[in-house]
Amino acid sequence: MSPSSPAARRWRLGLVCSLSSLLLPAEGSAQTSPPTTLDPIEVAPSTSAEPKPAARSRNSATSSRPRARPATAAATAGAPRPAASGASGSASPTLNATIQGGTGSRLNLTPLQTPASVEIITAQTIAERGQHNVLDAVTQNAAGFIATPAPGNGGLSFSTRGFAGSNSVMTLYDGTRFYIGSGTLTFPYDTWSTQRVEVLRGPASVLYGEGAIGGVINVVPKKPQGTPYNEAEVSLDSNMTRRLSVDSTGPINPNVSYRINATGNMSDGWVDRDKTSNAVVSAAVRVQASDNLAFTLSEDYGDRSPSRYFGTPLINGSIQDALRFKNYNALDSAIRYQDSWTQFKTEWGVADGIKINNTLYYLTSERHWRDIENYTFNPKTQLIDRSSYIEIFHDQKQLGNRMDATFSGHVFGLANQFVAGFDVNRIDFTHTNNSPYGGASTVNPYVFDPGSFFATTTATTPGFNAIVNQYALFAEDRLSLTDQLSLVTGVRYDRPEVDRTDYKTPANSFETTLSGTSWRTGLVYEPIKDLAFYGQYAVGVDPVSNLISLSTSQKTFQLATGKQTEIGVKQSFWGSRGEWTLAAYEIVKTGLTIPDPSNPTAGLALQIGQQSSRGVEGTIGLALNDGWRVDANLALLRARYDNNSQVVGGKVVSYNGNVPVNVPQQVSNVWLTWDFAPNWSVYGGVQIVGAMYSDLANTQLRPGYNVVNGGIRWKPDDRTTVAFRVYNLFDKVYAVTSNGTGQWLLGMPRTAELSVNVKF
Repeated sequence: MSPSSPAARRWRLGLVCSLSSLLLPAEGSAQTSPPTTLDPIEVAPSTSAEPKPAARSRNSATSSRPRARPATAAATAGAPRPAASGASGSASPTLNATIQGGTGSRLNLTPLQTPASVEIITAQTIAERGQHNVLDAVTQNAAGFIATPAPGNGGLSFSTRGFAGSNSVMTLYDGTRFYIGSGTLTFPYDTWSTQRVEVLRGPASVLYGEGAIGGVINVVPKKPQGTPYNEAEVSLDSNMTRRLSVDSTGPINPNVSYRINATGNMSDGWVDRDKTSNAVVSAAVRVQASDNLAFTLSEDYGDRSPSRYFGTPLINGSIQDALRFKNYNALDSAIRYQDSWTQFKTEWGVADGIKINNTLYYLTSERHWRDIENYTFNPKTQLIDRSSYIEIFHDQKQLGNRMDATFSGHVFGLANQFVAGFDVNRIDFTHTNNSPYGGASTVNPYVFDPGSFFATTTATTPGFNAIVNQYALFAEDRLSLTDQLSLVTGVRYDRPEVDRTDYKTPANSFETTLSGTSWRTGLVYEPIKDLAFYGQYAVGVDPVSNLISLSTSQKTFQLATGKQTEIGVKQSFWGSRGEWTLAAYEIVKTGLTIPDPSNPTAGLALQIGQQSSRGVEGTIGLALNDGWRVDANLALLRARYDNNSQVVGGKVVSYNGNVPVNVPQQVSNVWLTWDFAPNWSVYGGVQIVGAMYSDLANTQLRPGYNVVNGGIRWKPDDRTTVAFRVYNLFDKVYAVTSNGTGQWLLGMPRTAELSVNVKF
């Protein structure tokens, strides 16, 4: 039976329809599941990456001058044979060092051309490993990242290179950032619509502004294509997570193409009383107005009711098995996130070597929490004391425009690329809450009535509003000094103006203006094709708190500064079937706030604190003979507070020399895939995370953990994939984060999943 025959299509659609009955909710009031998505390999080539450029002259240049010499024999000797046709894609290592990306540079350089640590994680890799959410796609593939999610931060928080949280590790969607309100980001979370995830480690303020000293994660969505392509997937797991996803793209007419994809799921969750749900819809239309002019209008919308599990209290310093699946939140607790991202992009090839890009965007987020969030075991009563009855609403709007112009040509006979532009936006953020977050209750640890949130609480009223107008200018240049040596430099100037209105204490209202200049310079030396040595010095800036949530006590502080020195080597070999990188770095961040030692109880602070980290990171990806593929990475670091103190019991206590919170000193991933028979493959991976501290004093140590995931895939025909996966294969009990008071947010237990994906 031909895969494209009508009978084959009916068989595939019938299989989807029969399994889709499993997705019907058992109860109409279900909420979200832990984000779970797949992004299978696309069979249709992209034909709409950018407008067609005007004809180039022979002397024009877009990168370095072409090499005259061929690749050396050493670069190709011993290369493995190409993978057999019909393999599941094992011939594509994870690092993708020769693929152009826009995250490490605005010049669309490849990772090999960029003097920084850059990785590109493709949709193929994400789909093969069953990584349904952004957290897993990043932390299980990229070197040196761990997740620090919690219901209170929206579940999108990371730690890398010694710096943790949304203040220091930025998340983008299609190159656009949503400014962080009260430490919270809630989109993007699902990877079904993702074409790739690009990761940049180290200060990135020169590209994206304040708040990226640790690194940047850019989730790039699927784009409209000129070739028809359709895909659907259904899945069911042992937590009763029922999931349905669809994707469609193709031409409307010769000059207009579209893309629309949607995914939704419902789940019973893996802790008590924790039904979840989410729905995501992404749509885009691209108009190729002429050979050198294109417009793309896109809309992404997410409606999510995520887990209301805030963690498990420790008893005698450890997790008790009997409490592992207990949920101590109120019966009527609620969390909901509604995010909308509207973008209009213009790509214009003005002339030979000149291109202009413009992105106009409007982003909104409506968030609501109603929870009991703190649980503490009381050894005297042998009960759980619950506190922090918190209700919060976020209403956030962001309107902005980003424009840049790229010039490719020669300077004094040397090939040169230069880009310059501006970024302006206005953020309107309103925080409504029931501060001072009182309320208290006591329950039996094992059998209890969860009670009502409204049993003991204060009224919810507007707290504050912040209007932030942000202006930025940026420029970047790549000069090819020789065929082998290039100089890459960049600079950015940011000037945010904050106008805060405090509704509960009007005297705490204020206006302030901040400014910061970020820059980097680096050299890339490529002695032979696809082998690059590089060095970089970068300066970035972070706010002392989330910019749009600055408090009155922080209004006089300037942006903290981080300086990084990095050296490294990268290589792609065996026709891009083998890649490896090695990098060493040191980051020093100054301008942190510490209490004034001369008057510790007055609430005054000095901006003289310092934090530093130094480390080594290595990655390797190999597509070997006989269907074997190996991907591995390792990050080792030494992170410390150099000058940090806090007021404890009315006295200033020094934490100098301590390890920062949520920063493990070792992180590693190892993946092995084997296409053991025609149309069959099996894979397994282990995520290794070292121990870390939950408090500044380094008295609360969270153990490290090793989590093993694996699965098997079968392709009955070229367009159908059946996969069986097991997450946390050995049912490891581990904590992904902590609230710092003896309450750990545990990772998902062993979970089995069956999915069917069809392309038609």
